[in-house]
Amino acid sequence: MLLEVGKKAPAFTLKDQNDEKVALKDFVGKKVVLYFYPKDMTSGCTREAQAFQGNLTRIRRKGAVVLGVSRDSTERHRRFAEKYDLRFPLLSDPDAKVIRKYGVWQEKTLYGKKSMGIVRTTYVLDEKGKILHVFPRVKVDGHVEKVLEVL
Repeated sequence: MLLEVGKKAPAFTLKDQNDEKVALKDFVGKKVVLYFYPKDMTSGCTREAQAFQGNLTRIRRKGAVVLGVSRDSTERHRRFAEKYDLRFPLLSDPDAKVIRKYGVWQEKTLYGKKSMGIVRTTYVLDEKGKILHVFPRVKVDGHVEKVLEVL
């Protein structure tokens, strides 16, 4: 179940691609674009990350930061960030604890086969950590433009 607009976003601390701890509370006073994605190095996830990177200056001008979250290891995140020159934190949630808190661990169907996994979702949080907007079941193309409109 996805979280509702207006609710306080669940607190978390996860390690990024540099093995450094990143906590949601570190960003009080800034808007946060918190996007959950299935897997590094896949075509859709790469396009999404590149779109956020390509618009990072515009996002920052609106007083926001970008945080990407998947179950990938910090090492895999590091390789992904280096390969595509991503300059924002990619957070590792191998046990899917935060992913579950945000309601994005759901049943998915791929080629007729059902399995559990991360459903591509973006939360935009306000400066106080409340949920400002939810983008469920994100389609990558044009998504960052919609995020910018909300910011």
